[in-house]
Amino acid sequence: QSATIPLFMNNKDVAAEAVTGSGKTLAFVIPIMEILLRREEKLKKMQVGAIIITPTRELAIQIDEVLSHFTKHFPRFSQILLIGGRNPIEDVEKFQEQGGNIIVATPGRLEDLFRRKADGLDLASCVKSLDVLVLDEADRLLDMGFEASLNTILDFLPKQRRTGLFSATQTQEVENLVRAGLRNPVRISVKEKGVAASNTQKTPTRLENYYMICKADEKFNQLVHFLRQHKREKHLVFFSTCACVEYYGKALESLIKQVKIMSIHGKMKQKRNKIFTEFRKLPGGILVCTDVMARGIDIPEVHWVLQYDPPSSASAFVHRCGRTARIGNVGSALVFLLPMEESYVNFLSINQKCPMQEMKPQPNVLDLLPKLKSMALADRAVFEKGMKAFVSYVQAYAKHECNLIFRIKDLDFASLAKGFALLKMPKMPELRGKCFPDFTPVTVNTDSISFKDKNREKQRQKQLEQQRKERQENGGKKRLIKNKAWSKQKAKKEKKKKITAKRKREEGSDIEDEDMEELLNDTRLLKRLKKGKISEEEFEKRLTGSQSRLKAETVAD
Repeated sequence: QSATIPLFMNNKDVAAEAVTGSGKTLAFVIPIMEILLRREEKLKKMQVGAIIITPTRELAIQIDEVLSHFTKHFPRFSQILLIGGRNPIEDVEKFQEQGGNIIVATPGRLEDLFRRKADGLDLASCVKSLDVLVLDEADRLLDMGFEASLNTILDFLPKQRRTGLFSATQTQEVENLVRAGLRNPVRISVKEKGVAASNTQKTPTRLENYYMICKADEKFNQLVHFLRQHKREKHLVFFSTCACVEYYGKALESLIKQVKIMSIHGKMKQKRNKIFTEFRKLPGGILVCTDVMARGIDIPEVHWVLQYDPPSSASAFVHRCGRTARIGNVGSALVFLLPMEESYVNFLSINQKCPMQEMKPQPNVLDLLPKLKSMALADRAVFEKGMKAFVSYVQAYAKHECNLIFRIKDLDFASLAKGFALLKMPKMPELRGKCFPDFTPVTVNTDSISFKDKNREKQRQKQLEQQRKERQENGGKKRLIKNKAWSKQKAKKEKKKKITAKRKREEGSDIEDEDMEELLNDTRLLKRLKKGKISEEEFEKRLTGSQSRLKAETVAD
């Protein structure tokens, strides 16, 4: 704060990097208030003076809360929170009624509101008076694929403004953003004092960092044993995917009694804000979550951060650990690693300057996997969640940034399936052609496992009956429906998203879609000519036709 506030207030653009829990929020909230108070012309209701953009709703809620402590003393300023999970029309109406001199927003919702002119909100003209733009957790904003949204937003904003980028880690993408969006920025890099200053440690010095080496089929038992030993404390338990949070969250709820256990992940749309607010107020409890909770979130009195799955990137490790030991408090973090992942400890100490101590696995812990299996046999919902969690874990593992350590080829799938308490191995591309002599599937026909929820079971029985009828109509043969692997569908969706984003970026180029179509047609004609499928006369005739059509359209334009 002492490094950033004076520079920001003296009309400098800043790019600040500081360890987690060092008070970055006030480093931009205070200058925003000061700059807006010093304005010669007072802001009108519909004029926007400052915008703060953050990657997640939870972080936006938190910043909005901090900001409200200041704005309540200055009623002339109105603030508005623009995040997903609610109707955008409500946000439009709220902005028209109350105004929004200071906007705290997530990129997706803010970009959406810039396109709401038809609904009566011309946000583009409201931001002409903008003085300050802040991008909090800047590297995560780009990491989560908000680059296209950010570029759209930046195009609407005036060039004459103060801009601040804040994060605990800076990446190459952030460097590119600094170059594009900031004018002669001052770089601020704040490190820990004392010993840490020499080795640029990125985690707080009062954080005790531990790791535990245990097999995949022992990991869950060790986690439950640890949580039972620390019942009175407040924990964050990180998993790599939303499906793992769904599955293990339910499992922990049934196995650890007299403790409040909550789950939160990115695919929860409506409940996220409520769960986050509720957990912050609790004196103790367990929050099972994905990396949606890894950035900037300030939950009071977190004693332990447990990483059941190591994060997909080394910088995310630092951010996860940073949820505890904040602002000079003491805290501890523990990551569970498989024997083949032990070199990750050395990698983190070099790459992230993050020293760690070993914690030995507890001997003779209670085996709870049979209990988890019986839960899956009793309720199809648990069985399906387990299968989906396993598939998503393997998919995430295959995409790990540090793939020299986290090698999917070295993964013991049999031991992993036991650790997930699976009843049988799922069908997925990664397991095709492999044998698992160490894994024994249950003898029960898994199709006979019913849902505890009667409505869901009724629906399932309906579908089964329909399939039986179709089989009878086809003379006892099962109608062949080529099932696409769930994991492949996911990959396909991601590919589609990338293509759409690329197309959006290229929308500003000189070649219009129709012209591109013509060019493609010409290329196809040339290929057909080379293969001898059409004659040279036919080729020239068609080519002349397409060119004259293109010329006519250009004249018309």
